[in-house]
Amino acid sequence: MVPENLLYTRDHEWARIDGDTATVGITDHAQEALGDITFIELPKVSQSLAVHGFLGSVESSKAASDIYSPVAGSVTEINKVLTVQPDLINKDCYGAGWLCRVKLTDKDPSKNLLTPAQYQQFLESNP
Repeated sequence: MVPENLLYTRDHEWARIDGDTATVGITDHAQEALGDITFIELPKVSQSLAVHGFLGSVESSKAASDIYSPVAGSVTEINKVLTVQPDLINKDCYGAGWLCRVKLTDKDPSKNLLTPAQYQQFLESNP
């Protein structure tokens, strides 16, 4: 299931745009592929992020993987709970498992992202 209120990347990150702020996370597809998440490296507050730039990394029972930013801007908040409960990403990747919030520098971040329909089509053509 692909939530309709988010935008996506082909690297399986999501962004929820709210004015000049984006909440960022990884998709259900990504957390399923990774398996049980055991560690997360998050960006620092005030860190600048570029579109498709390194945001952090995640380790799981199956693999370690880099996470790339779906948006450009400055990190305003990180989900500190994930440092002690990284498995929240597995349990609720679109809710309590969000990674960080970013103050956007791009006035139209959606131009670099996939709509829910485009992301669903991408998933179906790249199983």
